[in-house]
Amino acid sequence: MEAISIQNLKKTYDKFQLKDISFSVPYGSIVGFIGENGAGKSTTIKALLNIIRRDSGNISILGMDIDKEEKKIKEQIGVVLDECNFHDNLKVETIPKFMKNIYKHWENEIFYHYLEKFKLPADKKVKEYSRGMKMKLSIAAALAHKPKLLVLDEATSGLDPIVREEILDIFMDFIQDEEHSILMSSHITSDLDKVADYIAFIQNGEMIFVKEKDYLLEHYGIARCTKEEWNRLQKDQVLQYREGKFNIETLVKDKEKFLNKNRGIVVDNVTLEEIMVFYIKGNIYRE
Repeated sequence: MEAISIQNLKKTYDKFQLKDISFSVPYGSIVGFIGENGAGKSTTIKALLNIIRRDSGNISILGMDIDKEEKKIKEQIGVVLDECNFHDNLKVETIPKFMKNIYKHWENEIFYHYLEKFKLPADKKVKEYSRGMKMKLSIAAALAHKPKLLVLDEATSGLDPIVREEILDIFMDFIQDEEHSILMSSHITSDLDKVADYIAFIQNGEMIFVKEKDYLLEHYGIARCTKEEWNRLQKDQVLQYREGKFNIETLVKDKEKFLNKNRGIVVDNVTLEEIMVFYIKGNIYRE
């Protein structure tokens, strides 16, 4: 069974459309959800959580239909969106008083543990927190009711690298028992390089691919060649290409197969960010 299953999700606005989005989040895994700003990540997450109404498609969370069992589902998920959900004039130490009325599994001890870990003063108002502190507060609150699933929309944005590393460790610990899962939207792809098991890539409202992260990093590569070499290439492994003044860079889907057919061409390893940039700024290769 999957922690999240999205099938053929559609949502249409005047100038944007989600087109048949389908992907899943297996139990015990972290799925990194990537794409440029405006690609449809936040819209997908809001539809997943029933914050916005979808036009069509089926959504199952923790084995339950979001339309039929929304309240039960939301008891068991922790959500961190890109904006803090707590009112600016709220004193942080008062948050547990109403959160325990919302979540029956809320534990003050867990909440204050993370406040201390993140060095967040409980006697301050939310508006006195920086953006990064607000994000850490949201993460503390999301973890305090012992969820089975975390849904994170840019949860590490606004945090310095050391704090991001600390939070990524918390996320890794969260999924260790194979019963917890995370859907993590982020434009900081280096974070996903470290922790994600799968990558779901969306562009212009369409799902480009859903693949194991290790597969992408092990098999995909960037080949660099002159224009003369490009004309002679066996191109069956080429996905995208970018043409410069003197050379051409190509994104290849299988480094080993590409090199077997194109001796002498340099192929470098690739990062998630480079893959994303190729799809956004490159050209699709067609025979």
